[in-house]
Amino acid sequence: MTGRLQGKVAVITGAGSGMGRAMAELFFAEGARLVLADISGKQLDVARSLGDGAVGVHCDVSDEADVKAMIAAAEENFGRLDVLCNNAGFGGPMAPLHTQTAETWDKVHATNCRGVFLGMKYGISSMLRTGGGVIVNTTSASGVVGWKHHSVYGAAKAGVNQLTRAAALDYSDRNIRINAVAPGTMWTGLVQASQTHAEPPADFPTLAGIPMGRWGMAKDIAQAALYLASDEAAYVTGVILPVDGGYCIGFSGMGAERPGIASVNTDGT
Repeated sequence: MTGRLQGKVAVITGAGSGMGRAMAELFFAEGARLVLADISGKQLDVARSLGDGAVGVHCDVSDEADVKAMIAAAEENFGRLDVLCNNAGFGGPMAPLHTQTAETWDKVHATNCRGVFLGMKYGISSMLRTGGGVIVNTTSASGVVGWKHHSVYGAAKAGVNQLTRAAALDYSDRNIRINAVAPGTMWTGLVQASQTHAEPPADFPTLAGIPMGRWGMAKDIAQAALYLASDEAAYVTGVILPVDGGYCIGFSGMGAERPGIASVNTDGT
């Protein structure tokens, strides 16, 4: 049996750690050739660990020239672009809106929303030249429902949701599918304990606001992204897919206080 992405060329941003690294490892195992982009330098280590068929490139996704070069790297190394995962992002400071600064707004939106726009712009242009492709954006449950002290970040991720939906309509007749994965509370780098523990310790608090009663793992997001990137999702476009242990449905009717959310930045990529 061949892999679910056999022969496909994929670009993954934020590929140096967390959910991006998990996507890279899973996509590679499923037969994809990869361009791994990150600002940290860790993408080079990930590419080396995977071997032939994976290359690492430096990319600040808020920088238009960097994004153009990232897409060009896929074309130059592998001849085309079939899958683009716009995964790079960060949470920014958590605080009431009136204490947030314009500088924070600009920085958070530059990466989380402008970066997705630029990736889509140049990724779609490449896909149109070769007959189509798939885009998977990483958004957040905080862009679907409100999270206390997450107004700036949530607004950026809500923007990603609308970019996803509108662009899916724009290119639905051009063989380009565009969807998004919306992580909930994730055991990734923004949770300090995750930097020393690969999985939540047995005595680590379970999040009260998650109906499934556990933290999300990077592999949970990678599996969802793989499905959306694969031909198994051939009739799926414009979907914002929550991967959140039931958080969005379980607490969509609650007020500002959402258990387990206010104390930590939780869905780092």
